[in-house]
Amino acid sequence: MRLVVGIGNPGTEYDRTRHNVGFEALDRLARRIAPGEIARSRFQGATIDARIGEDTVLLLKPLAFVNRSGQAVAEAIRFYKLQPEQDLLVLVDDTALPCGRIRIREQGGTGGHNGLQDITQKLGTDRWARVRIGIDGPGDIPLSSYVLGRFRPDQQDAVDQGIEQAVEAADCWINRGTTAAMNAFNADREPSRSPEETNNNV
Repeated sequence: MRLVVGIGNPGTEYDRTRHNVGFEALDRLARRIAPGEIARSRFQGATIDARIGEDTVLLLKPLAFVNRSGQAVAEAIRFYKLQPEQDLLVLVDDTALPCGRIRIREQGGTGGHNGLQDITQKLGTDRWARVRIGIDGPGDIPLSSYVLGRFRPDQQDAVDQGIEQAVEAADCWINRGTTAAMNAFNADREPSRSPEETNNNV
């Protein structure tokens, strides 16, 4: 059993907001590895079971808002007697990365992200893998307003590419593990932008 968690806020009012890229990545991963499967309500979240060969992968969207994500994760970890350092992957937004860039880490700090903080607190460890999906920094916009806002048109192509890369990275993690995913997806490469976007950033 492996556990892949997407971080976000429940409710249609939060769809396509910056804080919900983890949800979007998990949804795309579900369509890839568990097409047609219906989500069930478990562990204070929505879950889908995917079969990869002889293994099961549980896809989990905590539905108690970002800053209370840890309870759902901890319940699933305890129920299946999983080891976070080898069995858990979290897909999450990150304002410290350029929009559309991803980074995979096998452990580490929370970077001030309330969802990661809550998971670390509930599990009692930060030794678990995460795919960080860049959403750009907020600049002069208050952080809470920025992460709960929707992407600007000039960010949209980049973040869509980043989410797709996060799905590829999660698929790699499921099949080959954290080190292989880090080696494959942590190259310093910028997401491509249209000429119009490039000119606007000069």
